[in-house]
Amino acid sequence: MLLPRMSTKGDPGRIELLQGTLDLLILRTLLLGPAHGHAICKTIERSSDDVLQVEQGSLYPALHRLIKRGWITFDEGTSENNRRAKYYRLTAKGRKQLELETSRWDKLARAIAQILRPT
Repeated sequence: MLLPRMSTKGDPGRIELLQGTLDLLILRTLLLGPAHGHAICKTIERSSDDVLQVEQGSLYPALHRLIKRGWITFDEGTSENNRRAKYYRLTAKGRKQLELETSRWDKLARAIAQILRPT
């Protein structure tokens, strides 16, 4: 299962992600503090050494999904360039979900590593 392509733009260095991975990355990014959509994208890109590039067509549906689940909320504000922006932040429920999803991710990564590098 793949996300609606976070963006590979024909670049073989970019990677498609498993469904739900973008949600996890957004939750982890918001653990650092409130951020608007563009800042979330840029943080994910920088943190992944530009391997992951989140497009708006994937980001905003994910943000709406996370709001609906009660994992994040938002406040209206003004961005650095004086534009109206929504600043998304993690809720207590979102922090718990981040812990759960991180644990699941770690388990999945260990299982894949065992298959790719058997002892």
